[in-house]
Amino acid sequence: MSDAQTPETKTHYICQTYTAQSGGQGGLKIDKQFEYSNAAEAQNRAEREAAHDSCAGADAYMVIEDLKTGEVGSPEFLVRLGDVPVFDDF
Repeated sequence: MSDAQTPETKTHYICQTYTAQSGGQGGLKIDKQFEYSNAAEAQNRAEREAAHDSCAGADAYMVIEDLKTGEVGSPEFLVRLGDVPVFDDF
């Protein structure tokens, strides 16, 4: 997948963090999501967030949105840190 945008697409760079689910259910839940204008910013935020004790894990990824249809492609991971969901669960 290319970082190049066309007039018909928009690339979104996302940092998403996870926490452990409480109540004995196990697993992870999404905690925070941040959107950035480039891949480096998203990756840097994921690295900073993953260093916090309250963060189980963090992903930085990009997705490309088709502006005509509103469809969003599959994520292309830039970095996955700590305890993160299996991609199929994403």
